[in-house]
Amino acid sequence: MRTAIVRRTVMTASAVSLAVLATACGSDKADTKTDAKPSAPATSAAPAAKGMTDAELAKLLVTQADLADHTFKESTPAEAAAGATATSDKPECKVLVQTQAFVPAGAPSGTARTKAIATPKPAAGTSPEEAAKAIAGALGSTATTVTLASYEAKGAEEAFAAVKTASTKCSGGYAATQDGETTKITKVTPGAAVTGGDETLPLTVEVDADGEKLTTQLVLVRKGNTVATFSSLSLAGTAEQPKALVDAQVKKLG
Repeated sequence: MRTAIVRRTVMTASAVSLAVLATACGSDKADTKTDAKPSAPATSAAPAAKGMTDAELAKLLVTQADLADHTFKESTPAEAAAGATATSDKPECKVLVQTQAFVPAGAPSGTARTKAIATPKPAAGTSPEEAAKAIAGALGSTATTVTLASYEAKGAEEAFAAVKTASTKCSGGYAATQDGETTKITKVTPGAAVTGGDETLPLTVEVDADGEKLTTQLVLVRKGNTVATFSSLSLAGTAEQPKALVDAQVKKLG
């Protein structure tokens, strides 16, 4: 039985202050006063990053126009609400569980979500039988929920760090509960390398669903003060890392 999670799937910045000390030396013999020189003004700190709203993030979501070979579907508020109830038997793993359930870590200023699945099309001249097989095979394609979350100040770095820390602490497994159903996560390991953004965190999450081994993919990419999360699963049991989707989304974030 696949659970609801499978089915639906700080850095603390230090400010360095530079002070300019101006001194003047007077002659031992001269009875003159040293002119006072004003110190150079301290360098102003860069303004804190401003987070984006839901509407602003929605414009940055990857769409059908960006990936013609994918089918996109709007993520519903109900899915996000359900994900907010996700929890774990290990407190340190809760942030990881909720990230898998499309709920971003920390306190974002705005969020936006979409869902996508690769839709391979039969080649021209394909027989009806082969076309039917292609359609059946598509049912086992990897489905991915994309979540964008924007943060004020250093919120994005802190949220990313929280999930990264949890992925290490919870690598040996944990239990995830959502909508009254509990899933046993057997292990969390690094996934295939991902490029782009300022920070990346690719993870492979193995699930024991009533003795059946399932493999899901979780990828986080931070670009400035926005964190993009990709949570992937497959009805076939083994999800593939959604590289094309990740690349397209990261490119759209600029």
